[in-house]
Amino acid sequence: MATQARIISRHKFGLFGATVILAFGIIGLIGPLVAPHGPWESLRDANGKLAILRPPSSEFLLGTTSMGRDILSQMLYATRTTVIIGLVSGLISILIGANIGLISGYYGGRLDEVLMRFTDIIYGMPFLPFLIVLIALFGRSLWFVIIAICCIVWRTSARVVRAQTLAIKQRQFVLAAKARGCSNLRIIYRHIMPNILPLLLLYTAFNIAWSVLAEASASFLGFGDPDNLSWGGMLYSLWISGKIRTAWWWFAWPSICIILLVSALVFVSRAYEEVANPRLQQR
Repeated sequence: MATQARIISRHKFGLFGATVILAFGIIGLIGPLVAPHGPWESLRDANGKLAILRPPSSEFLLGTTSMGRDILSQMLYATRTTVIIGLVSGLISILIGANIGLISGYYGGRLDEVLMRFTDIIYGMPFLPFLIVLIALFGRSLWFVIIAICCIVWRTSARVVRAQTLAIKQRQFVLAAKARGCSNLRIIYRHIMPNILPLLLLYTAFNIAWSVLAEASASFLGFGDPDNLSWGGMLYSLWISGKIRTAWWWFAWPSICIILLVSALVFVSRAYEEVANPRLQQR
């Protein structure tokens, strides 16, 4: 009973993280449908004056921007963009990293050398500057931002999957599959990949978290999609307005959401790691 109580206590953060992720997913799905105003609409108060830099109130729940735009409406639209970029980038990057790691670890030899040296080159590139260069070269649309993030985020998962593949391919069930004449692709994806699936799920959460941070960083520096508002884009608008020291509400809401979502993904991944690896529960 004591062990079970300790596990449940440890997983409270995981449950909290799962709840936060679910909440952001729902907001991203229905947010623009329930937003009271458009994200670029300049509002006026009851007296007909432009509602510029109004703090949170009953009239404007989360306040307004220097252009009189409703921050609540912007947050609802920005959540969808951030969730889409994080989820799609995280899934694509884990797909790239898993396949490179599986192929490199299983075949070995010259192919392994080429793939790992390519991974080392990606590791040697500064994350944010390289991301900014890619976005500047190929455009600032939503999908180019996703592609730029995917070009970087896969590298860690590729190395970890390769290390696991090197160990698993020496096990008896893999050798038996080779003796039965199974093709290499069947061995990789039917016999090896299911054994590293818990690891892939763990790194999927990490990749999504890194993707959210990467998008927020790029958008804050002005390299996000100008047609799709995101949390980082809101902070960029605040920065160029010069009101970052006075409009605390404009800064607080997107910052809190970034911290909450990234922390929730980390909490869930750590809780899942304990579930997938029972040895951690004994500590």
